[in-house]
Amino acid sequence: MVPPSAVAPTAAPAGQPVGTPDAPAIKDPVKDTILTPRFYTTDFDAMAAMDLRPNEAELEAICEEFRKDYNRHHFVRNEEFVGAADKLDPETRKVFVEFLEQSCTSEFSGFLLYKELSRRIKEKNPLLAECFAHMARDEARHAGFLNKAMSDFGLQLDLGFLTANKAYTFFKPKFIFYATYLSEKIGYWRYIAIYRHLEKHPESKIFPIFNFFENWCQDENRHGDFFDALMKAQPDTVRGFTARLWCRFFLLAVFATMYVRDVARKEFYEALGLDAREYDKYVIDKTNETSARVFPVVLDVRNPRFWNGLERLVANNARLTAADESGAPGPLKTFRKLPYWVANGLQMAQLFLMKPIRSEEFQPAVR
Repeated sequence: MVPPSAVAPTAAPAGQPVGTPDAPAIKDPVKDTILTPRFYTTDFDAMAAMDLRPNEAELEAICEEFRKDYNRHHFVRNEEFVGAADKLDPETRKVFVEFLEQSCTSEFSGFLLYKELSRRIKEKNPLLAECFAHMARDEARHAGFLNKAMSDFGLQLDLGFLTANKAYTFFKPKFIFYATYLSEKIGYWRYIAIYRHLEKHPESKIFPIFNFFENWCQDENRHGDFFDALMKAQPDTVRGFTARLWCRFFLLAVFATMYVRDVARKEFYEALGLDAREYDKYVIDKTNETSARVFPVVLDVRNPRFWNGLERLVANNARLTAADESGAPGPLKTFRKLPYWVANGLQMAQLFLMKPIRSEEFQPAVR
């Protein structure tokens, strides 16, 4: 572990208080938007009452994997972190800190949900509770590692403040399954894609945290496998007409949100030598392919119509951002934004209504 005092102070992004690695300033949380990570809660009684017998053997095997805690000694900082923050130019530092903040908030959101689930269902559903406890451990480790990296830039998130003050979104258990499965699997493909790219282009490795992504993404993969097994233990979540509609909806919501967000902060990916659009196309294609192992349908993401639709969302989002930053009075801002909200709603409807691909046709060997 590198002593904090060994790292020199570095400038904070514009508008933020300046701290040091030894005494980081608390970063103001970003304003909540449709693109920022959310905190979730659910029906704990319904989770506790779930019958795992249809797939109990697989869930027990996954829990045994969690018990081994393969990454127990992985997240240990080394001498490479010393002075690494000072090597970044101001613009790269700004977009990298934004990446750290978004990632830390997302991991911490998972920790809170999994920890509360493990606590609330422990007496009635011990196997499920134990799995959630192990995943909470992993997410806390990830969030702490990311927040420590932020301190190299003289900033930290007040995770206690976020816990108490951030709005929580209620999802029924099956919606939690869809959303978290996709979050974990897309996290795997995001991290491994960056890791493999930087293996080939080490000159683009702007910070040593990326050295940890190969093992890190295996935590994401195991978490996704858990939700895969849990959905198979609750077959109504992945069978029937309603399940097909919900799977399409969550695939589209997750893919569209990621694409719009990443293109908006494309400077971060450029700093790594990546094109944000091409990177997202790869991650979305691989996550879609992986999802066919459990979801009854997946999206036709190799159809040019799909990408054209996402590009229209990107353009509308840029106009919404411009309206937000215009300095106009509130009612005028809302009036200017209304056409783009409507356009985004219509575009999402068009993408949702595109003919999906039945998973047994898409990936018959796996299924």
